[in-house]
Amino acid sequence: MPKSLRWFASAMAVLALAAALNAQAGHHRHQADIVDTAVSAGQFETLVAAVEAAGLVETLKGEGPFTVFAPTDEAFANLPDGTVESLLQPENIDQLRAVLTYHVVAGKVMAADVVELDSAATVQGSSVTISTMGGGVMIDHANVVQADIETSNGVIHVIDAVMLPR
Repeated sequence: MPKSLRWFASAMAVLALAAALNAQAGHHRHQADIVDTAVSAGQFETLVAAVEAAGLVETLKGEGPFTVFAPTDEAFANLPDGTVESLLQPENIDQLRAVLTYHVVAGKVMAADVVELDSAATVQGSSVTISTMGGGVMIDHANVVQADIETSNGVIHVIDAVMLPR
């Protein structure tokens, strides 16, 4: 084989290998974790601030898997005046943690799984009630408005209300 043809064949082999490695790297790129996904979504600023105030960031960045029923900023705004501010006070950290962990279920529970359940045990220790109505899913009194946002360590289901443990 002439030297120029060998060089061309070698260059093509290197390019093919580089393309294959790039494709494989893209396939194995890590999804963002629950916290980073919530931050980048832009509709969970209050939730993220509460998770930070409660010292739960590292937990929700952990291995999991976790299922998070994530109230939007609008859901937090619908709480009685002063509720969020009160929960964010250092002296109320235990209550804040209880509220936040009431929104978390251990394991990865996708929407297809949720509709088969009538309750789920939360990390807080109580159970949430799960019901379906008119094709929609409710967790306690909150509607699931967006389901199955997969993350590297679980799944987020967006809800339209903040759930309070009994």
